[in-house]
Amino acid sequence: MTFLYPAVIAVAVLLSVAAVAGYVALAKRRSAALEAAGFKGLGKRRHLPYALILAALPVMLIGLARPQAEVAVPRVAGTVLLAFDISNSMSAGDVAPSRLAAAQQAAKGFVEDQPDTVDVGVLVFGSEALLTQAPTDDHAAAVAAIERVSPSGGTSLGKAILVALGAITGKPVSLPEQNSAAPDLGYWPSATIVVFSDGEETGGPDVQAAAELAAAAGVRIQTVGVGTAKGGTVEVDGFQLATALDETLLTAVAQVTGGTYHAAGDAGALAASTGSIDLRLTTEKEPIELTAPFAAAALLLLTLGGLLGVRRHGRII
Repeated sequence: MTFLYPAVIAVAVLLSVAAVAGYVALAKRRSAALEAAGFKGLGKRRHLPYALILAALPVMLIGLARPQAEVAVPRVAGTVLLAFDISNSMSAGDVAPSRLAAAQQAAKGFVEDQPDTVDVGVLVFGSEALLTQAPTDDHAAAVAAIERVSPSGGTSLGKAILVALGAITGKPVSLPEQNSAAPDLGYWPSATIVVFSDGEETGGPDVQAAAELAAAAGVRIQTVGVGTAKGGTVEVDGFQLATALDETLLTAVAQVTGGTYHAAGDAGALAASTGSIDLRLTTEKEPIELTAPFAAAALLLLTLGGLLGVRRHGRII
């Protein structure tokens, strides 16, 4: 506990000691006068009302010193990287108007729902991954980055995870060479990667190994499956290619890091799935002023002392 005006504590001690000493001297004179008048065996309970009133004095003065305490307040805070699969398969229309457009719309709603304590970054991944918006509390900037996303190329979820980890840790991240120790990325328990993808991996770094790196760094990955098991078709270089949602990889990646896979078979389910994404709760110490509780305690002591004084002696003092 700290005090805004600590000098008042010294005043409280001096005044309280003086008040107690004054009451003790007064009580002795009263007792001597009563005994001289023939009143014997006066009980100690007669001091209780005055003791309560005297106890209220230091409590009230301590309240004037503006006591403060730090309380740990839970809140959603940290860093969220939104990773968008921009492969050609994300232009399929089995989720209207397209997988990618529906993911963009849902992600924008997710960003707009976040408090200022959450920094949001955006990255896109096809055959390569690119950070298009560094994590920021400027959520309008994150939404603008989401709106610029467009489909092209293949899919490398492993590359996306490594680039996201680089954005979180502030340094390039890559998988270790065979038989080499994994890099020490530190521990980032307030960071989350949210992946929007149809799960159709076409190559790149090992996804499982990248997810294990994230797990070791305390980073949780939440995956959102965009598409349907029935699937759709996309045109690539004049050819019609069939594409369907593959939930197996997305579920495995999320589970490795302690995250959750969220199924989103249509635009409505996709929007709802972002509302169920569980971000990390952190605690932040906030100063709480305790003047009011001290004032209430002093008032209670004064009231009890006054009521007992009236009941026992017919007067407050």
